[in-house]
Amino acid sequence: MHAEFNALLLIREKTKLTTMKRILLTSVIALTTFFCANAQKFAMIDMDYILKNVPAYERANEQLNQVSKKWEGEIDAILREVESLYKKYQSEAVFLSDAQKQKAEEEIMQKEKQASDLKKKYFGNEGELFKKRQSLMTPIQDEIYTAVKEICEQRGYQLVLDRASGGSIIYASPKIDISDEVLQKLGYAH
Repeated sequence: MHAEFNALLLIREKTKLTTMKRILLTSVIALTTFFCANAQKFAMIDMDYILKNVPAYERANEQLNQVSKKWEGEIDAILREVESLYKKYQSEAVFLSDAQKQKAEEEIMQKEKQASDLKKKYFGNEGELFKKRQSLMTPIQDEIYTAVKEICEQRGYQLVLDRASGGSIIYASPKIDISDEVLQKLGYAH
């Protein structure tokens, strides 16, 4: 009888453990389902791809290239002048007085400074090219941002990553790439 009682207790304990495992498993499944249902949604875009398909961006780039070449030409012309003055100075230095040498050297240095100042004015951190780029590109970037934002609000995305600049993205499913949708939103059907 004592052995039967122990066997009955053992069966009861196993049943409790099985029931507890079922409850725990059910709880885990329920929590997983809850979190998956409330999971954040992510999307991805390829900004390089989008920009290549926006004609205004290509026109802005061409305009920037033309302005840049023009300004580089101005700077190069001054540098050629510097080179010419220096060659003239070298060939005539033996015939010049100290005052004439000093005047020629100052003229060369002044032209070099002029070239340097112009280079800084056009191509410096806050230079004319930077300002021109800002004025041409900001409206395009704002338009793209607005299109992405509207798509996110419609589809419930909480985060959008840029494949083109995201060096830390190891893998991204093409299914979450909304680049074509952004282009369609901008009016550039693809």
